[in-house]
Amino acid sequence: MEVIPYFHIIAGILIFIVGFIFHWLGQLISVLNWDYATKIGLQEKKLIPEFKVYEHAIAVADASIGWIYGIVAVGLVLNYSWAFKLAWIPGVIFLYHSLSFWFWIGNQNSLGYQTTTNRFRIIWFLTNFIAGILAIIVAW
Repeated sequence: MEVIPYFHIIAGILIFIVGFIFHWLGQLISVLNWDYATKIGLQEKKLIPEFKVYEHAIAVADASIGWIYGIVAVGLVLNYSWAFKLAWIPGVIFLYHSLSFWFWIGNQNSLGYQTTTNRFRIIWFLTNFIAGILAIIVAW
């Protein structure tokens, strides 16, 4: 019994947008064509080579696992019981993304390489963190 009616649909839509579109599709484009991803703003233009190696590795990891976000999202929207069990996967990954992004950008800034704005850093952190919490609540 859900406390908020249609909570699973809200979580499914959020998982689809944040996970499937932003993480999986965005990172898949980055893996397939880094220059194009940079041109359209998916990757930072000011990355030093050492940071690019790390960012590319993250893109490969996201593209490898991110397909499951779409499956979970569709399952939640259609109210399939298996989707509730799988929702913890995007939940914990989103929490990981939020925290790792926060500290990764903070470390870049402390080294003098500001590759993104503070506003974007806060928004991206909160988007991933909130999506992760909601997905875990649905899975619970």
